[in-house]
Amino acid sequence: MPMPAFSKRSLFGAFLVSLLCAVAPAQAQGPRNFATLAMVAEPQTLDPMASTADLVGTIMQHVYEPLYTFDAKWNVVPMLAEAMPKISADGKTYAITLRKGVMLHNGRELNAEDVVASLQRWIEQSPRGKAVGKELESLKAKGALGVELVLKAPYAPLLAQLALPSGMAAIMAKDSIAQPLKEFVGTGPYKFKERRPDQYVLLTRFDKYSARKEPASGYGGKREAAIEELRFVPVPNANTRVEGALAGQYDYADLLPVEALARLEKASGKTLPIMTPSFGFPYLVFNTKDGVAASQPVRQAIQVALGEGEMLAAGFGDTRFFVAEGNHFPKGSPFYATGGTDLYNQRNAPKAKEAAVKAGYKGEPIRVLTSRQYDFHYNMALLMAEQLKRAGFKVELNVVDWATLVQRRNDPKLWDIYVTHSGQFPEPMLSPPQLGDGAPGWWDSPAKKAALSAFNVESDPAKRGALWGKVQQVVYDEVPYVNVGKFNGLSAKSPALDNYQPATWPFFWNAKIK
Repeated sequence: MPMPAFSKRSLFGAFLVSLLCAVAPAQAQGPRNFATLAMVAEPQTLDPMASTADLVGTIMQHVYEPLYTFDAKWNVVPMLAEAMPKISADGKTYAITLRKGVMLHNGRELNAEDVVASLQRWIEQSPRGKAVGKELESLKAKGALGVELVLKAPYAPLLAQLALPSGMAAIMAKDSIAQPLKEFVGTGPYKFKERRPDQYVLLTRFDKYSARKEPASGYGGKREAAIEELRFVPVPNANTRVEGALAGQYDYADLLPVEALARLEKASGKTLPIMTPSFGFPYLVFNTKDGVAASQPVRQAIQVALGEGEMLAAGFGDTRFFVAEGNHFPKGSPFYATGGTDLYNQRNAPKAKEAAVKAGYKGEPIRVLTSRQYDFHYNMALLMAEQLKRAGFKVELNVVDWATLVQRRNDPKLWDIYVTHSGQFPEPMLSPPQLGDGAPGWWDSPAKKAALSAFNVESDPAKRGALWGKVQQVVYDEVPYVNVGKFNGLSAKSPALDNYQPATWPFFWNAKIK
């Protein structure tokens, strides 16, 4: 039987009080030096290579660091690497020198063997790493601080792949590497202290952190753990995150429903709304390996039935929060392209029904996997189900928590479409993972391989833009996923959280508690 809403809130309030008392007796006597950060769910893992879930990347980017990262303009800049790599004339060999004196959380200095072992694990574990691994001829240490990557052919997205916090190419202590990870030993400004499932993940300041000298910019430059403790608290119910933010219980509340904006704007004494522009794009992943959606003609018929504009309106309501357009990248981006966009937002039920019959669809249920952890996912899924029913499809909506969805999407026997979203990044190969190999959806075709091969070997940005248009056309033709549109993110912070910089994966180094 569902618990009454007032009872949930009372229990949650009691839990929060007990949590603050249990975890922070040291702060009771003096100024507060911890931050309580309300996240959308319990992370299914703390291994940053084992999942592309944003939640895992958001938390563990404080513990682990990559060789390269992104600045405020999404340029790739060095992090653990001393500088940008030296690239051979044929574009195949990358020579990377590590920063000297970078300390690991176990007290010893980072070296090239740690980096090689970490990248080898990433290539074996992460969907992004597996995609890079297929391009790699060799990976080896060159002395104490040198790393050499040799590619089979030029691969333009390499550095951007190494920089992404999601499914991260995290550099960890070689002696901590295990499967599964039992120790989380990185180089970040925070070190892992404790995890209590369904209560919190606790990170504490790493006093021997080796910061870069450059000014902070985006994820790049100088990082400082100005707050002693970061407490990532799972709060799966979006309305509970809103109420907690309004009550001043959280220093930060992630991904709030857009309808909460008006209330947040009127409550500036206890919380401040944060809009993150061009935050990302929702998308629908099709199971191309098994079940009814394994048929390309059926996927094409489903695409005809969809009205992405309606879905965005259902997900976000306020037009300040979404843009309905079929181009994967906005105007002004080097990857703006119109290829395939005539197939976007068709919302044509009679045509879709006719196409489904021709495709041999016989009334099998379309199993849609979604979660209420992200309210807009669920609202879009409800609207999509109605659009599909109007076109004669039978729809089975499976609503689960986010951790369960992430687990189930790995089994091709359990679903036909799942609803998710991604950040909007400057490099197309960063997202969605379905552009790589092996990610749930399992898209693989000759047209995909040909279009992506041409795109990835070309290093000239101007030429890559035109080649991306051909990739986008293949996506619309084969329907491995549907890019629903673009959206801005809404979160909230307390007035006490100072110097927080809005970001796709929220980070809290350089932030302070006033």
